[in-house]
Parts: sequence; C-alpha cells; structure tokens
Amino acid sequence: MTSAACVLLVDDDHDLCETLSLGLRQRGYAVTTRSSAAEGAAALDGEAFDAVVTDLNMRGQSGLELCARVVERLPDVPVVVLTAFGSLDTAVKAIRAGAYDFISKPVELDALAIALERAIKHKQLHEEVRRLREEASRAAVERPADLLGESDAMRRVYDLVDRIADAEVSVLVTGESGTGKEVVARALHARSRRARGPFVAINCAAVPEPLLESELFGHARGAFTDAKESRQGLFQEASGGTLFLDEIGDMPLALQPKILRALQERAVRPVGATHEVPVDVRVVAATNRDLEEAIEERRFREDLYFRINVVQIPLPPLRARGGDVLLLAQQFVTRYAARARKDVKGISPAAAERMLAYAWPGNVRELQNCVERAVALTRYDHIAVDDLPEKIRDYRRSHVLVASDDPTELVPMEEVERRYISRVMEAVQGNKTAAARVLGYDRKRLYRKLEKLGLA
Repeated sequence: MTSAACVLLVDDDHDLCETLSLGLRQRGYAVTTRSSAAEGAAALDGEAFDAVVTDLNMRGQSGLELCARVVERLPDVPVVVLTAFGSLDTAVKAIRAGAYDFISKPVELDALAIALERAIKHKQLHEEVRRLREEASRAAVERPADLLGESDAMRRVYDLVDRIADAEVSVLVTGESGTGKEVVARALHARSRRARGPFVAINCAAVPEPLLESELFGHARGAFTDAKESRQGLFQEASGGTLFLDEIGDMPLALQPKILRALQERAVRPVGATHEVPVDVRVVAATNRDLEEAIEERRFREDLYFRINVVQIPLPPLRARGGDVLLLAQQFVTRYAARARKDVKGISPAAAERMLAYAWPGNVRELQNCVERAVALTRYDHIAVDDLPEKIRDYRRSHVLVASDDPTELVPMEEVERRYISRVMEAVQGNKTAAARVLGYDRKRLYRKLEKLGLA
C-alpha cells in the first residue's frame, strides 16, 4: 500500500464511519470523512484523493450516483462501494456505475484495506501508462525546424539530447553564436519530466551587472531604492521546470559564487532577504566563449564550470553541417511563406548552390534571416539568386594561404606556421580550445606558439 494514500470515506452512519476511519488510519491511510453524497462531491472538488469509499444506500443522493459522478469527472480515482444488501443485482449496478470493487456489510476492515490497496495500485498503474505514452508522444514529435539536420554532427546532438533529457544533471550547451543553443535547451526541457513546468530563459550578457542578481534571485521589499515590493527571481519562477542561463561566460565574476551556491544548495537568497528560499530547477547553461580559457585568465570560476558542465552538448557551426543548410532553408521557406501568405515553394538550384558555398558566420540565425528576407523579396515561386543578400550571391570560398600571392616568393617556415595558425584562429573565431584541437597542440603549446609568433 502506498504510504499516506488519501482516501475519501462517505457514509451517513456516523459510528461506522468513525470505526472504518480509525482502522484505515492505523493502516497508514490519510482519511477524510463525509456524511452524504453531496458533501463527498464537494470534497472531491476541493481536494485530491487516491480512492473513494462510499456507502451505497444513503439519504438524498445514493452512493451509485456519487460513484457515477466520480467516474465521469475523475476517471482515474477508483471507487469502492459498501452496502448492506449483498445481492448479485446490487453488485452489478455498482460495477456498471464504474465502481472498482464491492464490499458487503458488515464490513471487515482487512477486506476493505485489501480492496483499497488493489484499487490504489490500479490507479498508479494507469498513471504510469499515461506518463509513458506522453513521453513516447513527446519523443515522436517532429523536431523544431531550427534543430533539423541529417549530418553526423547533428545526429550526435540528437543522441545526447535524447539520452540526457530525462536526467536531472546540469547541461552546458556550447557553440558559436546563432547555432541554436536555446533551441537545444528547449528540446531538453520538452523531453524531460519537467515538460509541464516552466521554461525560463535569461541572457546573462544582456542584463546590466547591478540588476542581474535581483533578476536571478529576486529581492525583498526595501532592498534598494526602487524595491517598493518583494519580487521573485527567475530561479523561483523556473521552480519545477528548467532555467536556461544563456551566455553564462559573460556572468560577472562577483555573481558566480552565488550561482554556484544556488546550484549546490538548491536554494536562493533574494537581495536584501534574511533567509534562503528553496528552489527546484534544472539548469541548462550555454556559451559561445572558451570557458577553459576564461578559467585560465581568472574570468570564470573553475568550480562553477564543473557544476554546470556535468554533460556538455557541443553544437557544430552551420558551415560544418553540409546539406543541412538546404534542409533548414526549406523549413524556413515553408514557415515564412505561410506567414507572408505567398506561394513560395522552395529554392532554385542556382540559389541553393550559392547557399551551400557560403560559410554562414552567423550560423542558423543568419540563414533564418536570409530566408525570411528572400521570401519577402521574391517574385517567383522559388527563391532565386537575386533574392539572396549580395554577400551570399558574390561569396567565394577562401583557401588557406601559407605563403603569398606571389608563387615565386619563398618565406621561412616560421612565417608559414604563423600564417597557418592565424588562418586557423580566424576559422574558429578565436576559440583557442578549438584551434588547439585542429592543430593537434595542447593548450599550453598553443599559447606559447601564439606568443612567439606575435598572435597572442
């Protein structure tokens, strides 16, 4: 029997009601008693119960009427019917009204307890089946357009999202600006047990440092000049759900220990308050910065990094996703054509060729903007080259230059190395961890090289 299961007992026989109530409480049930079907129905409106026990024959409405009402409005709540008339006909009427079980009077307390235990287990089974169906349904939902892709890099992202969505661990989503880090965070939330709770997002770089602490933790009345009333912070607003800390690499250093404590203790102290408030949140953080470099430069706390980086999901840049560019572009065409009420069906082969050649430094966000613009401008049913921005129409993929434009020029190996490392740093947008990976260096060796070659 489930501990502290809540039972509503309805019977107009006061003495019997007290006897059964006492016996069930001794067996670990939390029992609420009512003396009529009308009172029982009112109790069901205001409280949640795991099971209902009702006498069949009562003054006013009968137990069968109460049973039918419970089945109609609360079909997952089992009803056990009691009656002094233990005939087969009465039992059939109770079952037809939706009763889970039928107990004859005089009631044996052990028999009632066994019936309740079976009924509540039956309810729990129904709830578990429904939960599993909802999870399966969520897993089968089409992925958001911004998270579509068939490349190997994106398949690895999907696998990580599916494997950790239902875990309670903190997640760090990394990647260049515009790669869809918030989309991944929302996908994690939507596939988790917290899906019915709130998803609350904040860009840590967009809120002025003096306001960020109050925004995250809330404040007490009178905590500062404009604090005319108490206010909840985002940690409390996200309780029961997911808090997305975007651009956490820009979190002020002075605030980082407070974030760490909130994650460790699962509690926050509003600004100006004298006590902590418990919170139940899963934190997903994101950054386009090299946090390991920030740790070495003492701009980010190592202990906070380990706390938020239990599992890391690295998002690939769009230029590394091959044909995903066109898959995403087609999804955006469909979205924006419907919004603009234009009959635009797709992308011309020439325009597609230009889009595949372009490096997309702004990643998915830039592609989305490009397609929205093209749909608005096009006069055809397919996006043409002329509908694309000039920088995409005229783009020519650059190649790594290790010497110079003059094929007769000979340069020292150190200059070749300097030019190549410079090109790699440009390609990874200054991310030293990524550059070290490409070059096959450890981070300390890369730092020494950058210093020696004047690239630091």
